[in-house]
Amino acid sequence: MPPSSSTSAALPRRRALSARGIVRTVEHAPQTLRALVRADELWLTILAGFIGVMAGLLVVGMNESCQIAHEWLYGLDPGQRLSEQHQIARWGAAIPAMGGVCMGVLGLLIARYSTRRTVDPIEANALYGGKMSLRDSILVVIQTMVSNGFGASVGLEAGYTQIGSAIGSRLGRAFRVRRADLRLLVGCGAAGAIAAAFNAPLTGAFYAYELVIGTYTLATLAPVVASAIAAVSIQRFLLGDEPGFVLALPGGVETAAFLPIIALGVLCALFGILIMRGVTTTEAIFRKSLVPTWARPAIGGLAVGGLALLTPAVLSSGHGALRSALDASYPLRQLGMMLGLKAAASAISIGSGFRGGLFFASLLMGALLGKLFAALLLMISPMPMLPDMAYGLVGMSGMAVAIVGGPLTMAFLSLESTGSLPLTVAVLAAAVVSSITVRRTFGYSFATWRFHLRGESIRSAVDIGWVRNLTVGRMMRRDIRTVRADSPLAQFLRDYPLGSANRVIAVDERDQYAGLVWVSDAHAAAETATRVSEVLHHEHAVLVPQMTVKEAVAMFERAEADALAVVDGNDTMRVLGLLTEQHALRRYAEELDTRRRDLSGE
Repeated sequence: MPPSSSTSAALPRRRALSARGIVRTVEHAPQTLRALVRADELWLTILAGFIGVMAGLLVVGMNESCQIAHEWLYGLDPGQRLSEQHQIARWGAAIPAMGGVCMGVLGLLIARYSTRRTVDPIEANALYGGKMSLRDSILVVIQTMVSNGFGASVGLEAGYTQIGSAIGSRLGRAFRVRRADLRLLVGCGAAGAIAAAFNAPLTGAFYAYELVIGTYTLATLAPVVASAIAAVSIQRFLLGDEPGFVLALPGGVETAAFLPIIALGVLCALFGILIMRGVTTTEAIFRKSLVPTWARPAIGGLAVGGLALLTPAVLSSGHGALRSALDASYPLRQLGMMLGLKAAASAISIGSGFRGGLFFASLLMGALLGKLFAALLLMISPMPMLPDMAYGLVGMSGMAVAIVGGPLTMAFLSLESTGSLPLTVAVLAAAVVSSITVRRTFGYSFATWRFHLRGESIRSAVDIGWVRNLTVGRMMRRDIRTVRADSPLAQFLRDYPLGSANRVIAVDERDQYAGLVWVSDAHAAAETATRVSEVLHHEHAVLVPQMTVKEAVAMFERAEADALAVVDGNDTMRVLGLLTEQHALRRYAEELDTRRRDLSGE
């Protein structure tokens, strides 16, 4: 039986309503997904896993692109590492200088179209609640790839973590996650990047905890681990499971062997401090020279190319040279030469303006220092307690801890690279000694040292940005009472009887701050004073809106006051409000408790 006309007319309407429902569902899907990520730890972990996949893909792409650049520029066979070459052609010494020219041009273009300073993951988590610019991070990646691709003595790890963390930050802001979760996602991006770079998920996870997030909690375990595992999985899917170091390592470490291991840890710390100082000194020399900023990388590249004629191990990050250094038996003189030239090349590369990090360079220099230490130890004692390659691995981790930081990160890197648990214990001992020595004698890693040079008080990625956000301007009361300082005191007493107010702000004839009047003190001085100006307090102690809560509390202590006026500036002295010490301390305590709950996952 054919459908009636009314039924036929209803069908298109139902289809239209159904189509609108689908469209509405699709439109509201992002909002629903944002709500799930904000409310459910499982969905936050899934998002972290996706960030790890993205970080892994980018790490593989960056690494392969730079390897292709090395092969093309230096005439290498496919798969050959630049730093493992025995020598390079004389014309190859000019290639880093060509890269310096490219860096100079890039620097000019970036300075022309962007005046912002790039924020790295540690600074973002310490000061800005995890907020990073994806566009600026892409520029950093381009500069890092140009530097490494042309053979400058820098690693790609800084670019890896920059782009991985920036993706975590961008997705976190797209999902409008809370401040603590945004910082966590930045750490997840860094964890995925380092895990993929070294084919080591535990290393990536603890890199995030120790260097980017700043602390470890059970609440952050699942997202960070998910990101690291996802990144390693995608890296292994694309490149296969690359083996770690295949070395003849001892089955155990005797107790007596820990004495030279501790000595090596101290030596790594001192040498790491020397390298960090060397980078700073090189930068200062270039700044004081008459060479324009855009030409400095070319000069630095020319110097690095000249060093590469002596040993190609100074070029690029040093992946191939590291494996050769651990396996081969170099004479004492060659070890010392390679160590000194690599340190000089790294300082020149970064000091002249190339972009990159010292992570892998520190591993290579540590391995060389460890084998040099073993050779010297052999001259003293004919029966070494450990083979020289074991000291190379210990030195590798000790040097990386001194420059980069993260004792557990380097211990897990050793474990995942060698599979030797006894040696990992020795590595951890040297890493802890190196870390303590650097903290007691220098106080900074390479990243935080550069923050210190800029005037920032950052020693780790622990969130201190909220302290800067909690300003006097946000805490002060604006409903204030004022009185002219030249007013008769009798009039003031009639206007403000006891119990009507605690304190009143006095201003002069130009409406500038003159002092504070305590109502009780004014009534007590009624028989001896005639003007309000005679009972003023804290005439020269004021707060400004830009002060942080810590600066405000310090001002209260110096002035020995329980309340101070807030003015717009020390020059104009226009009164804006009033802040009490009790309220400032209460807000400070509330924020501290909020951060404690965020850290503990409550």
